[in-house]
Amino acid sequence: MNSQTIKTEKPPLTEILKALETRFDIRFTYADKTIEGVKIDEPSTLLSYNNAITYLRTNTNLNFKIINSRFVAIAPSREVMRPIEALQEVQLSTYLTTGITKTKTGEVVLNPEEFGILPGLIEPDVLQTVQALPGVLSVDESVSNLNVRGGTHDQNLILWDGIKMYQSGHFFGLISAFDPSLVSNVVISKNGTSALYGDGVSSTIDMRLDTDLNEENSAGLGLNLIQADGFAKVKLQGNMELQLSARRSITDVVNTPTYKQYFDRIFQESDIYSPTENSQNSTSNEKFYFYDISTKLLHDLSTKDKLRFSFTTIFNALDYLESSTDNNVTTVLNSNIIQRNLAAGLNYNRQWSTFLSTEVQLNISDYKLNATNFNAENDQRLQQNNQVLDHGITFQIKLDFNDRLRWTNGYQYSQVGITNLEAINNPEFRSENKSEVNTHSTFSEFTFSSYNNRTHLKIGTRSNYYKPFNMLLLEPRLSLNHKVLKYFKVEFLGEFKSQVTSQIIDRQNDFLGIEKRRWILANNTTLPIIESKQASIGLHYNKNKLLISIEAFIKHVDGITTRSQGFQNQYQNINAIGSYETKGVDFLINKQFNAFSTWLSYSFSNNDYSFLTLNNAEDFANNTDVSHVLSFAGTYTHNNLKLALGFNWNSGRPTTTPNAEQPIFDNNINYNTANNTNLNDYFRTDISGTYNFNVAKNTKAEIGFSIWNLLNRKNTLNSYYILNEDDSISRINNKSLGFTPNLSFRVVF
Repeated sequence: MNSQTIKTEKPPLTEILKALETRFDIRFTYADKTIEGVKIDEPSTLLSYNNAITYLRTNTNLNFKIINSRFVAIAPSREVMRPIEALQEVQLSTYLTTGITKTKTGEVVLNPEEFGILPGLIEPDVLQTVQALPGVLSVDESVSNLNVRGGTHDQNLILWDGIKMYQSGHFFGLISAFDPSLVSNVVISKNGTSALYGDGVSSTIDMRLDTDLNEENSAGLGLNLIQADGFAKVKLQGNMELQLSARRSITDVVNTPTYKQYFDRIFQESDIYSPTENSQNSTSNEKFYFYDISTKLLHDLSTKDKLRFSFTTIFNALDYLESSTDNNVTTVLNSNIIQRNLAAGLNYNRQWSTFLSTEVQLNISDYKLNATNFNAENDQRLQQNNQVLDHGITFQIKLDFNDRLRWTNGYQYSQVGITNLEAINNPEFRSENKSEVNTHSTFSEFTFSSYNNRTHLKIGTRSNYYKPFNMLLLEPRLSLNHKVLKYFKVEFLGEFKSQVTSQIIDRQNDFLGIEKRRWILANNTTLPIIESKQASIGLHYNKNKLLISIEAFIKHVDGITTRSQGFQNQYQNINAIGSYETKGVDFLINKQFNAFSTWLSYSFSNNDYSFLTLNNAEDFANNTDVSHVLSFAGTYTHNNLKLALGFNWNSGRPTTTPNAEQPIFDNNINYNTANNTNLNDYFRTDISGTYNFNVAKNTKAEIGFSIWNLLNRKNTLNSYYILNEDDSISRINNKSLGFTPNLSFRVVF
């Protein structure tokens, strides 16, 4: 019997593209003529998204360009498409440095894996990187106090893989609490937010982990003068992958120069800071450490069904001994503070067809802040607890009519419960407050790109029904980007938003004077629901790697309270309800050369409070009103070497001074009008550099250095006054980080 080989004909590329569109929920955009007659072998079904695109590039004579998480453009294999070419208009543009891009609908996207370098940073710290964007500032150099267009930190919605996080910093705000090792991309919205998102009247920072399986295993280890970390992405089987990352501080083992600067910066205002000479109290044996652990399990149940489970824990702990000597008898007691956030999420995605997909996510976030403070001299113990338990479900359905039009609808339910406890043993006192808010939300949104890709539109609305208050709020959202001339684009963004969670400061010495803010819930009377309205219009010019952008905005926020604003003047103990309004302009010019990228950003804003019961009902400057913010930076990349240098200047935040003629009245400090003056200008110079090299086959290493505040300038971040026992007044100045060096070593294999 003769045998013969049966040759199977290769399928046309169109069939393969359709299969990949269904499998990865993406869309290929191309001209029919581009792929006409192209046939290749079918790729393995085990290939990840990125590896599937690589397979197509390798096996066709075509250029596959990943536009974003949803679109891939196919063009003939030439370096550059014709200027005004439709596909080119969909592309993201590089923003400041590699790994930071801006989309056509107004968001800024950070990709940690492709991150270049920024001054003062040797790693893609998410919340530090955000501060490089115009309109984003931290008035106290803290990632736990991000002020986006004049808002407070609690007005930012921070999501980790779709889960709301209530703790954002390690070392009480100097380091981001989120390890970038597993983060795939971060989507940042200052305005024109998607209707999917609730909360966060100032901004949304959405950290997204991998959604697709990787083809190969990978791992890495890192060490710097503050922490050690590691990550691994391991294939358990063809359709399952486990990702894991962990970080831990080395501060309780090694006393590095970086740790000393961080310690002095954070604890300068707390009970731990050096006591006066005549004091009978002292502190010793300070031990501080932090860690975070994150994991994600990815399981492809089929080519159409994806199951994902995410978990993270963030932890900070500080304890120290407080001693008191009386009649040669020394009493030693242990004070401590613990802060942590546990979060978990379960996500199931089903791609029913190229037209229909659905997604369900269950999530829970559990935040706790506990402190015990002993006063040995008075034999007194103060216990303070703040706990948030947030859980909910989100369901959404996506309808893709074609590669230019998507309609998303969904429902979201959340239940948030918050407990605040304060207890004193001498005299005996106990106060515990519990509250809970249930919210039912629906959202609907269209995203549209015109046939010639000159117009990009995202329009939607969100409804929030707050059950305890029987209140329904409608929140329209809009993002419109239109190309008006060859290299110019006009952008209009607008949104209504609301939130029921906020942070307050009852006393400046809450939680040992280190972590002063505690989470609370709105009650719709003394604590209203916070509501915001924002609109902005921008003009962007982009040609030959030159980006010039100017954006004017106005934001109005109602329902804030004095307790949430951190007053340290005559309004410190007043409970009043009011609003603030910010008007301003953000400007950016960014020029990229072959090896250089340089940019200048400037923000001007006017941010005023309005409290009917304060300041004779006249508006006055917001505590975060920094009118002028300027930064200039440049990066240089040559082969494996990256260098960055930058300068940051601002006009100083508002402060309130005592009346010069009559500083004390009725045994209290007699202040001038609230926020009557400003602190001195702030100026900081940062530098950083990294070098990559191969140490073995498939093993790469990176060494890095950074210096924060290179010139060691003594910037004043905050200033307030206290009344002494002898009726004299003392001014307390909180200083910024001084000259802070850091070194790092990282290996990836």
